[in-house]
Amino acid sequence: MRKNKILAALTAVLCCSLCVAWIRPNLKAPADWKLGIALWTFHRFTLAESIVKSDSAGVHYIEAASFQKMGNEIEDKSLAQISDQGIEKLDKFMDGHHMQMKSMYLFAGNSVASWKSGFELAKRLKLEFITGEPPKAMWDSIDSLAGVYHIKVAIHNHWKGMSIYWHPDSVLAAIKGHPNFGACPDLGHWPKSGIDAVYGLKKLQGHILAIHLKDADEANNPKANDVNLGKGVVNFKAAFEELKRQKYKGYIYIERDADYRPSNLPSVKEEIEYYDQITAKL
Repeated sequence: MRKNKILAALTAVLCCSLCVAWIRPNLKAPADWKLGIALWTFHRFTLAESIVKSDSAGVHYIEAASFQKMGNEIEDKSLAQISDQGIEKLDKFMDGHHMQMKSMYLFAGNSVASWKSGFELAKRLKLEFITGEPPKAMWDSIDSLAGVYHIKVAIHNHWKGMSIYWHPDSVLAAIKGHPNFGACPDLGHWPKSGIDAVYGLKKLQGHILAIHLKDADEANNPKANDVNLGKGVVNFKAAFEELKRQKYKGYIYIERDADYRPSNLPSVKEEIEYYDQITAKL
């Protein structure tokens, strides 16, 4: 009986190891690129559920969203409302799933007070930067807050008609004179506005804090669909070669706008496999 239990335990360990190896077979991307998942990908789920899914995908970094419900495993409220005890539970939960939260997408509105609350939350969570789209009228105020809290702001782009940051030039305009601003280009949103990914990355060289990795099935169409990486119009090989040329160091977050049922997890695993295959050839 004891021998059978030992054999069963060894088999379980071996299977677990094989599972991890199957998920991430080609870990040859530049060492300074930290692959993770932006949790908008799992926005129908709680933060706790999203962490479990991200762990099963074989990544170790996540970008949370301030609006996301955390789940009973942590606290029955949104991340923006987390208590100190909730942070302790969150840290333990992430440690148990080999996960690190380095940034958060912040929906903070148009008031200084709301952005200050966002920076307070980011400080308590020990984040490196906030991702968001700061209102133009608040650039100076938000940059000052970022300096006070020593937390950068990574400006994200949606498409033309939805965001003032649809073009890299508008992101550069915000960064100019604001030393605490950087960029988080979304490679799948750019094509909707007719922006080539390599062109955009070149324009933002030296300012990129993170990447949202996404593809679109059509260019010059704000209603283009989010499709699996490599199935759309973005030239990822050229984009990754450009990041390598820039000696980029930072986070690359897979993000899905598509809503596959029961979840986006299978497509995320496919995208990670695609990422590993492309970056292994750089």
